[in-house]
Amino acid sequence: MIKLGILDYAQIDEGSNAQKALQNTIELAQLAELLGYERFWMAEHHNVPAFASSSPELIMMRLADATERIRIGSGGVMIPHYSPYKVAENFRVLEAFHPGRIDLGIGNTIGTPIVNRTLNENKKSKINYEQSIVDLTKYLSDQVDENHRFSGIIANPVISTVPEMWVLSTSIRNAKMAAKLGIGYTFGLFPLAGIDKLAIGIQAAELYRNEFKPSSIMREPRVSIAPFIVVAETNEQAEEYAKALDLWLLGTDNFAHLSEFPSVETAHKYAYTEDEKKIIQANRIRMVVGDIGSVTDQLNALISQFKADEVLLVPLMPGLEVRKKAIELLAGAFN
Repeated sequence: MIKLGILDYAQIDEGSNAQKALQNTIELAQLAELLGYERFWMAEHHNVPAFASSSPELIMMRLADATERIRIGSGGVMIPHYSPYKVAENFRVLEAFHPGRIDLGIGNTIGTPIVNRTLNENKKSKINYEQSIVDLTKYLSDQVDENHRFSGIIANPVISTVPEMWVLSTSIRNAKMAAKLGIGYTFGLFPLAGIDKLAIGIQAAELYRNEFKPSSIMREPRVSIAPFIVVAETNEQAEEYAKALDLWLLGTDNFAHLSEFPSVETAHKYAYTEDEKKIIQANRIRMVVGDIGSVTDQLNALISQFKADEVLLVPLMPGLEVRKKAIELLAGAFN
């Protein structure tokens, strides 16, 4: 049976605030656990006014404390900005408090120029992405040997369990890297529009499975796919909710144009240019939209094409109750 997970942004809905958004994330994670979801991951975003998910590790600890079974993870930690050693320490602390429940999802998106400069203002260069992940695996499994540039270092606390590691990617190159290092592979259908994305993803997933090498982190290959999901009891309702996501994904002024995630009403009132209408049409490739029957069919087709083990759903929909209903519908369809 396919496993379901959720990638959450701690989105600040129109008329709400950051504190409420973080409380909503806790409530959504608790519901996901009750519904039998496998994972609940937090995104990392900086300088986006409508998202409160700037520090996934801190939110993860709160979520893990508020739940009992569901795996809690990052989707993902943007490792180019950080010391792999410090990331390993953070996740070992999380794993020590909640053994067998922590996922370390990793990405390499550096963000906007100002975010990149601010997070790296004293650095002269960045560590190679693959080297960062190699270092993480060594720190997390106490395998730093005398040939490592930091031999003798230990990531504390030393514990007997290891977080699962996943690479979030949209590329074949990173699929090869994940296979080589023996960690999970999540192909993001949501980050960018493009008619060739599906073909690239299917090829990447197949290559990853064929080249996977077991490791202390993961013994067998695991593929997940991550689409935006907009689902409701009727197609008409879903299309209305999708209009809010359509407006959001225009990304005006690096997503600073909207201080909150828009409502359907705001989306209706917006005066779209012809160019924006074309962008919206292109962005629909990134979404799965419809009633539960239609969405189930669409997801099953993607699962079959990717031979996916899991689906990481991104329910970027307006309002907590709307998101809760969406994950209830999906749990009913796939459990």
